Amino acid sequence: MDLQKLTVGQMAELNHVSEQTLRLYDREGLLKPRLTDERTGYRYYHILQSARLDLIQNLKVYGMTLRQIRDFLERDDGDKLRHLLAEQAGQMEERIAQLDRSLRAIRRAMENYKRYDAMPKNGEIFLEFIGERHIYRYGCGVNYFEQDELGYEYMLRQLKRHLAVSNMPLSYFTNIGTIIRKDSLRQGELYSNEVFVFVDEDSSLPDLETVPAASYICICSHELNQEAENVRRLMDYVREHRCEIVGDYLCEVVIDFPVLEFERRQMFYKTQIPVRFFG
Repeated sequence: MDLQKLTVGQMAELNHVSEQTLRLYDREGLLKPRLTDERTGYRYYHILQSARLDLIQNLKVYGMTLRQIRDFLERDDGDKLRHLLAEQAGQMEERIAQLDRSLRAIRRAMENYKRYDAMPKNGEIFLEFIGERHIYRYGCGVNYFEQDELGYEYMLRQLKRHLAVSNMPLSYFTNIGTIIRKDSLRQGELYSNEVFVFVDEDSSLPDLETVPAASYICICSHELNQEAENVRRLMDYVREHRCEIVGDYLCEVVIDFPVLEFERRQMFYKTQIPVRFFG
């Protein structure tokens, strides 16, 4: 083997890359064979070109595109590498954070399907202890209970737009709900002008609100227009069992089923009121 006159196959074998990879780098102008036999037209690599090939492979490991690598090599500026690495590290950290948020959203959705399978679906009232949760809320300026399905959908658009313009992860938009504050609830007033999303405990979002752990009386339903009746039934339960309302009412969308055609939103939601029972 002539180390100063390596065929593409020999160069590929020595560097543990494919011949297709070397031909790609040749076409892209990243690494061209150094020698050309004028008689045969065959082209050959020099063993010392392996250093440039190592650099290209390392830059690929760093996540750089072939275009970025070519631009860097054409500038012939070794000091530029440290700046490229810092820039690439920042971009990769953001991608990793986005992937982590997406993975958490997937896991929440999978967990919600498990909850859906286990929850009563016949409109019965049940008691459930729920641990501490964290929400990000947004005031819409209108009362949800005075809206129809179109109004509710518009409220969700307002929330989604707010998340987007505030540069918040849209992955949270899969866990939405509405609130009736405790004072309104105790007065029997169906008033909710806030929508919210559940967020992760370690979220860095501003102005998060903690929902304390509590025992909740709950009803589940598929029908959006049945929520007001569900609230009244829960309030009747509070009066009949002489328990105390200790926090805000939440209506949590457990599952938002895929809408495959132009039709109304299909969801399964849980209405819930935190209460304290007296012995």
